[in-house]
Amino acid sequence: MTDTPHTLSSARTLWELVERRARLTAGRPVFLQDDRALTFGELRARAERVAAGLYGMGVRPGTVVAWQLPTRIETALLSFALARLGAVQTPVIPFYRDREVGFALRESKAEFFAVPGTWRGFDHTGMARRLGAKGVFEAYDDLPDGDPDVLPPPPAEGTSVRWIYWTSGTTSDPKGVLHTDRSLIAGGSCLAHALHLTAADVGSMAFPYAHIAGPDYTVMLLLYGFPAVMFEQFALPDALEGYRRHGVTVAGGSTAFYSMFLAEQRRQPDTPVIPTLRLLAGGGAPKPPEVYHAVVREMGVQLTHGYGMTEVPMITMGSPDDTTENLATTEGRPPAGMEIRIVDGEVRLRGEAVCQGYLDPAQTAEAFDEEGFLRTGDLGYLTETGHLVLTGRAKDVIIRKGENISAKEIEDLLAAHPAVGDVAVVGLPDAERGELVCAVLEPAPGAARLTLADVVSYLRAEGLSVHKLPERLEVVDALPRNETLRKVLKYKLRERYSGPSVPERRSAIPER
Repeated sequence: MTDTPHTLSSARTLWELVERRARLTAGRPVFLQDDRALTFGELRARAERVAAGLYGMGVRPGTVVAWQLPTRIETALLSFALARLGAVQTPVIPFYRDREVGFALRESKAEFFAVPGTWRGFDHTGMARRLGAKGVFEAYDDLPDGDPDVLPPPPAEGTSVRWIYWTSGTTSDPKGVLHTDRSLIAGGSCLAHALHLTAADVGSMAFPYAHIAGPDYTVMLLLYGFPAVMFEQFALPDALEGYRRHGVTVAGGSTAFYSMFLAEQRRQPDTPVIPTLRLLAGGGAPKPPEVYHAVVREMGVQLTHGYGMTEVPMITMGSPDDTTENLATTEGRPPAGMEIRIVDGEVRLRGEAVCQGYLDPAQTAEAFDEEGFLRTGDLGYLTETGHLVLTGRAKDVIIRKGENISAKEIEDLLAAHPAVGDVAVVGLPDAERGELVCAVLEPAPGAARLTLADVVSYLRAEGLSVHKLPERLEVVDALPRNETLRKVLKYKLRERYSGPSVPERRSAIPER
């Protein structure tokens, strides 16, 4: 049988996928970075040499190896070398510091820890020593090297836990999420097949490779045989030169990335910000419909948004041939093999892309229902066409005087206001109401500062029910975000604003 993207997705392990792609298109590039390129054939050959070097250090199948490395070709090589060995790897976001890193090292019982040395002014090696990490070694430019002849056979099955990822901690302490090669291949396949990409495309990685999106995206490259440009440090407009130089056709990451590209486009509205770009795609955070319409209208490219989480790297994905309505208002459809069940408004999942659980067995028992469906904590519903609409988080529902209010509904409306750059709506403790509705706004560049009265008047005009109107407004220069897909950290907003309210920030919302 001739290998195709769909048949390649049946590979048992990530290493098998690498070998099969290398046999098909050994000379084609897989990673591009600055003036460097790595081909699929070189990925296989060099990763085997790195694996041999790691083997010489004492890394064996099942050895737990943590790594905290930036988005670089060398990072991908080290990760695939560990996959070749059948080690258990636990990637750590490079922006994490002592508390999060120490937690990951302790919980995973890592026997080795790869760091970049001093990176962006921070001494990672010093932190590792300070934390008492085992087997610390630097892996930035130089990687372990050895003769592949010493290696044992590659892993033959992909259903053992070989990955420990960490939840982003946007609402609580991180949890160690257990994945297999097969669950990562299944997640990446969903993304790849939905986007209808071809070998002629050029992708981009502007997010940390240590994020669950790293293997998700790399699986797509291996299935379809096209390259991605890696950005060690992503900031606009500086990164635009890399997008243009390599002719990127597919970019994105999350809603925050869409907004950043839009802001650049608005600085030169008559000239495409990336001339070769045809598609923005991503997930990881809610997408207001107005963002979709603005991208299509102002950038002249398509936007497809999806739904994923650390526990399930890709759940649904919009497709370029979806209707405008579905692309603007839904998270796309699930692939074959992903079961979605709505229970009391909550989205629950079962399928090969779902993780095996958590490092803590108690957390695993709590997360899965009696039929093996993962409780996501997300609220939503399925349309007649099978598209998923998310309406918020179970913990993001504000309960005001016994009535449930969706923060996302208010956020979507406010996101369409021309003076709003970004917005988060949270519930704050209130002795009289239980919770009150607080809108936190990040102004659009150059826009006049909105008042609470402005916000309430706008939402009334948009038809929002009276009991959902914000009772407090905060305006900030920048919303707090994590360093992966730039998700807003709502727990920080609740912590910051849960003290006594300021009288002039309260509105007189008429009671029903």
